[in-house]
Amino acid sequence: MFEKLFLLVKNNAGKAVMENPEIPEKYRESVINEASSSIIEVLKGQMEAGKLKDLVKFFQFPEIYNNSLITSVVNKFANKLNKFYGIGPASALVTANSLIPPVMYELIKQSQSEQKNEFTLSSFLSKINGNRADLSGLVNQMMIA
Repeated sequence: MFEKLFLLVKNNAGKAVMENPEIPEKYRESVINEASSSIIEVLKGQMEAGKLKDLVKFFQFPEIYNNSLITSVVNKFANKLNKFYGIGPASALVTANSLIPPVMYELIKQSQSEQKNEFTLSSFLSKINGNRADLSGLVNQMMIA
């Protein structure tokens, strides 16, 4: 599942990462990993903070709930670009803003597609949670409410 997220980020990395002259070619795969891990870290943080219901609503109605969650991922990724790759704060934010929102919307789209079992919301959140609990019943119940 995390490999699929990495590929999803990589497929959207065009101008933001792969064609970005500020990111040396030797670091591009690492930067894609950083973007993927930023998404996972923010989603996991939401779950650990007891905001599972908000997370489910975000995946159901992204146009309503997108701002704070996507902004958190963008900021986390931009901070990593700045701290670990020496990219200036303004440029890091531009890069993060051009990559993270499209990836998040693609992730939402794929999580809503029943054909991609690895990206169904309950499966995805269970894996982010380290498979400590099967969240299927809880997530499905929240989606109905």
